[in-house]
Amino acid sequence: MPQTGVAMRHRRALTILALCALGAAVPAAAREPDQKGNLRVSFSGGIAPKRLPRHGAAPISVRLGGRITTTDGSDPPALKRIEIAINREGRLDPKARPTCDVDKIQPSSTSYARRVCGAARVGEGSFSASIAIPEQSPYPSRGTVTAFNGTENGRPVVLLHIFGAKPFPTSFTLPLSVSRGRGRFGTVLSGRLPSVDVHVGFVTGLSLQLDGSGRRRARPYLSAGCPAPPGFSQIPFALARASFSFADKRTLSSTLERVCTARG
Repeated sequence: MPQTGVAMRHRRALTILALCALGAAVPAAAREPDQKGNLRVSFSGGIAPKRLPRHGAAPISVRLGGRITTTDGSDPPALKRIEIAINREGRLDPKARPTCDVDKIQPSSTSYARRVCGAARVGEGSFSASIAIPEQSPYPSRGTVTAFNGTENGRPVVLLHIFGAKPFPTSFTLPLSVSRGRGRFGTVLSGRLPSVDVHVGFVTGLSLQLDGSGRRRARPYLSAGCPAPPGFSQIPFALARASFSFADKRTLSSTLERVCTARG
């Protein structure tokens, strides 16, 4: 069916807003905020289980994200780039899962993407955004995020498939490159987002959980240890460092400090 210019503009807006929502939100009890001017990002995250091997590693699940707001109620600027660095004790193994080709899931609904690339699925979450429809109040939009193990140009990526049904069906897949980090952080996930018209809408939140376990899998996709020294059962550690860069040149970031318990 032919689309009007307004409908196509709205569809494109939701697609880009869904992508920008990758800088938004995992609800969690503890949040570490960062603020520059009126722009504020509340970062959050966690790890399960918290009891991990003192030596070696075990499968884990990691929750990461943030919530983008402004202190004066104005629309936040467009998110341009995200980078999430995971603690060096956390090990992401792309070879532990089959890979999914982006052409198989773009465009598609969440149920279709999970059906055709279910073996490559490594996480899930949700997003929310607010779309400023002309001559109407901002329209809340919500959708689903599914993470798949994939490749791009022969290099490992995490494919984030985003699907929203309201106010119109929209599908987009964003690849996050996987690279080695430095210092305390051993793995870095990063991605660049397309431009967004700030007069069309703005991001309000997203949740994303990467799951390292898997049924009857010899190798976990994501694993970690808790290398507490002898005589100590718990140690603090930097779970992850998240950085969000916006269209107005501001970058907000925070390191999520957590505690793990060693077993063995």
